[in-house]
Amino acid sequence: MESEARPDTDIGSQGLRKRILQMGHSWLTPFPVHYSGRVEGGAYFDSSRDRGAPFWFKLGQCEVIKGWEEGVATMKKGERAIFTIPPDLAYGETDLTGDGGILKKIMTEGEGWATPKDGDEVLVKYEVRLENGTEVSKCDEGSEFHLGDDLPCPAISKAVKTMRRGEKAELSVRFSYGFKQIGNEVTRTDGAIPPNSNLIICLELISWKSVIDIMGDKKVLKKIMKVGEGFDRPSEGSLAKGTIFPTCVTLKCFVLEQINEGLDRAIMTMRKGEQALVTIQADGHEVSGMVSANSLHHYEVELIDFTKAEKYIEFDHSFTDEEKVQANALRISCNLNNAACKLKLGEYLEASKQCTKVLELDPSNIKALYRRSQSYLRISELEKAEADIRRALTIDPSNRDVKLVYKELQVKQKEYIRHQTQIFSTMLSRMG
Repeated sequence: MESEARPDTDIGSQGLRKRILQMGHSWLTPFPVHYSGRVEGGAYFDSSRDRGAPFWFKLGQCEVIKGWEEGVATMKKGERAIFTIPPDLAYGETDLTGDGGILKKIMTEGEGWATPKDGDEVLVKYEVRLENGTEVSKCDEGSEFHLGDDLPCPAISKAVKTMRRGEKAELSVRFSYGFKQIGNEVTRTDGAIPPNSNLIICLELISWKSVIDIMGDKKVLKKIMKVGEGFDRPSEGSLAKGTIFPTCVTLKCFVLEQINEGLDRAIMTMRKGEQALVTIQADGHEVSGMVSANSLHHYEVELIDFTKAEKYIEFDHSFTDEEKVQANALRISCNLNNAACKLKLGEYLEASKQCTKVLELDPSNIKALYRRSQSYLRISELEKAEADIRRALTIDPSNRDVKLVYKELQVKQKEYIRHQTQIFSTMLSRMG
């Protein structure tokens, strides 16, 4: 029975030591671990056994201190050991700027592995002192700001992006990374920072809300207020069930693509049960009759559930006349969305069929003509593409998207004529 303690052994050359208390078996990984941590000669500061659940982490992903990374990698399943970890492999100072401008020392480990990114809204507590211990700024109730904003103290923003939820850290900050200016609203004290003063900042990351740039141009931003369940998200052509609270209207149930495009795109990134605040820049035109031009509007959205809409309208023989009209509108929306998906997947023939279904219900539907012309172009059905484009321009002569497709058609027609001319010339030369 291999359960007796073994003598201490060195791991690497940086002072990490290991003492095996109980031998393990099997080299299979990964396994969850139980741990208890204490300072040398002092009290315990953390324990997974106290929480009643083992701890999972991925080796090589910087989710734990380096001493854990190197030590746990030497263990087998079932093994128990004591690791003595030197400061450089534990919670020693980390140079965040590479020039000694901001040195970070972790005082309390945070939860999980995620850290905030630029644009996220973070909530922090902090205390700022001079090197002689004089307090110059303090915020116990929590300060909220967006990462990437022009903050009075660049060091705080820089450090927060390396922290996990609940983490506490001490920063040693050179004056060049310290406060640009100090005012009553920042310091909350009457203290002043002398010029060129280095600072000690105690910083705690309480929480943060992820902010996602939906369109990539900062015109549609989604701030996650409550994380949803699972990994599934609505696709185009889905019936989304939820609540939207815009400036003046509440919508209970809606089909993707029947609402503002930015809101539509934001909802497609949501998970079931997720709650989010969507901010949309109207960008010079009205949005679904609800948003005035050149304005910012905020939508509180909760995605309760979503499903494919087609199953609700597959059989309409029992519908009233009004319900049949609504069902046809839903069919059109679903088929248009399916056509868009097929175009993205390169399934051009199927995309044209979806558009044809729409045109059977609504012969003047610009989107159907536009997307079917795109499909025909991709499979070199140039005459059919031209017919759809001309028909669309007759209905809406100023449609920009259709005009762009028309230019693409003209280029392909010239290429086709050039190709046919070359073939004809080759045939004549061989006959001669």
